Amino acid sequence: MLDLLSSLLMMLQSSALGDVVRNARYVYPVLEAIHILGIALLVGPAFTFDFRLLGVGHRTVSVNTAARYLLPVSHTGLAIAATTGVALLSAQATVIASAGAAPWKFGLLILAGLNVAVFHGGIYRSVHKWTEAPVAPIAARVGAAVSLTAWTGIIFAGRLLAYT
Repeated sequence: MLDLLSSLLMMLQSSALGDVVRNARYVYPVLEAIHILGIALLVGPAFTFDFRLLGVGHRTVSVNTAARYLLPVSHTGLAIAATTGVALLSAQATVIASAGAAPWKFGLLILAGLNVAVFHGGIYRSVHKWTEAPVAPIAARVGAAVSLTAWTGIIFAGRLLAYT
């Protein structure tokens, strides 16, 4: 398994994308700036939605309304962050993967993805029953707490990757 991962990282790093990101003068810093903007578009609305699940703003907006306005923006941010993240990784994939923060970042990304799948495949299917409730069901609140924790950890680990 590690050999496969290592081969994939080497293939990404030696790709035309990796070459351009490494060698074109302004590509890396521009990608990094766009990546940070993508993270902001992802995490800002996601955290706002998570806080709503935890009961913040329950008198102002229903869970359905929060989801309708916030999650599409978050999905756009995810697409931007993921695309630019792969491009940034391509510049030094093997070096980044060997950094101490890499397993944390990628592990937390997997956790965040699984959390979204479990949330939307589980408790969110019955949102019509609790959308106006001041307190969301425990499963929704646990999902929100996992989301807040995972995305915070991803951001910290990502920043640590930049300095290793």
